[in-house]
Amino acid sequence: MNFTNFGKYILLLKAVFRRPEKTKIYLKAIFQQMDFIGVGSLGLISIISTFIGAVMTLQIAFQLVSDLIPKTIIGSVNRDSSILELSPTISAIVLAGKIGSAISSEIGTMRVTEQIDALEIMGINAPGYLILPKILAGITMVPVLVIISMVLSIGGGYLGGTLSGAVSAAEYIQGITTDFNPYTITVALTKAFVFGFIITSVPAYEGFYVKGGALEVAQASTRAVVVSCISILACDYLVTQLLL
Repeated sequence: MNFTNFGKYILLLKAVFRRPEKTKIYLKAIFQQMDFIGVGSLGLISIISTFIGAVMTLQIAFQLVSDLIPKTIIGSVNRDSSILELSPTISAIVLAGKIGSAISSEIGTMRVTEQIDALEIMGINAPGYLILPKILAGITMVPVLVIISMVLSIGGGYLGGTLSGAVSAAEYIQGITTDFNPYTITVALTKAFVFGFIITSVPAYEGFYVKGGALEVAQASTRAVVVSCISILACDYLVTQLLL
């Protein structure tokens, strides 16, 4: 994203956060988006988190070749890596693909079919009406999905470790309960909040400024996912650097 695009993005956000005309209409739209982003993505996040947790446990167990290192360390390493990195970042990248492309396509189609022009002619703040509910739903539901992802990832690690015989149930539970630092959850939820904002606002920007037809909408949708993923990884580094 060059400086011109970044400037347009900031100006769009300024228009998005203008005072709403009718709060009741916005509330209905927010709940619809929360259902789409949160409930609609729950199955995908659950499957991915459970398998990532199971695979992580097997890989950590494979790396621990020394008899001097207790097997309880498998649980604590899986717990910390799931909470701090895997659950927020992997979930965000998956959601950027699923939600980002949908948002960009929806708003892009409205732009090329002149529905956005019609809203502006009627005196409706189109950026606020179309984008604000998506952003508010994103920053609310992505942290909720990340919390669910953390629980399932640690649970998946338990299943993967015990079923394969890599670690016993008692050792794994002792590992995930020993030396737990609650601050790691604060860091993870801060990341989730930032990622939720990126996942919804960047694709909305790409869709809002589409020019042309169906081909340009598809290109904007692809660009939205790519830019969102790069932004997520950059912000992941920044938040980790600032908070840890």
